Amino acid sequence: MDVSENFLSSYYQRHNQRRQEHLATLDLPLAKKSVIEIGAGIGDHTSFFLDRECSVTSSDGRPELLSILKERFPESTTKVWDIETPPPVELGKYQVVYAYGILYHTSRPETALLHLSSICSEMLLLETCVSYGSESLINLISEVVDDPTQALRGTGCRPTRVWVFTALKKFFPFVYVTKTQPWHPEFPTDWLNPPHVGKKDLLARSIFVASRYELSNDNLVSSLIHQQEHG
Repeated sequence: MDVSENFLSSYYQRHNQRRQEHLATLDLPLAKKSVIEIGAGIGDHTSFFLDRECSVTSSDGRPELLSILKERFPESTTKVWDIETPPPVELGKYQVVYAYGILYHTSRPETALLHLSSICSEMLLLETCVSYGSESLINLISEVVDDPTQALRGTGCRPTRVWVFTALKKFFPFVYVTKTQPWHPEFPTDWLNPPHVGKKDLLARSIFVASRYELSNDNLVSSLIHQQEHG
């Protein structure tokens, strides 16, 4: 099977569209920045930054995916990197580290965040699957190694939002969540009331912004709010 096939389903593409649509509403200073995409896959998010005149490096742990990305976007620099290992010295630092859809595919998420923070000079944009609950938990799970959209090492996680928020504060002085969530079923807006039984297998996702400097932005809040809106 073509490795890109997993990325080309209508559900996956629709999900990507809603995430990037939402990112554009946050009014973050992203244009003309140096950006590294983490877990870039075949490049479904790459053009968002290229079209904003960013200098883009696309990284992934699977070289076969980056080969496809490079064919699609030859202007993007590519780098094979498993984020549970230290970043290659030649990577240097980037103003924006874009890590949408990758943290929950790691077995050591705090180590991954440490590595991402070490190459970030301004802002980390993080979107990840999470678990409901008020405790600080990582919640390791098994994933399919042969599926290029899942964990490189076969173990992922579903951390609680509390865990992610607290972990980010170890590496960044300013941590925010978004007041809004993308218009997609996987992005809940009520964190106190999990979905009903009929939707128990539905993934729950959350978005975090971690920064080296304070952000004055009405779309962000510096506490872990339990009620959001779609926007």
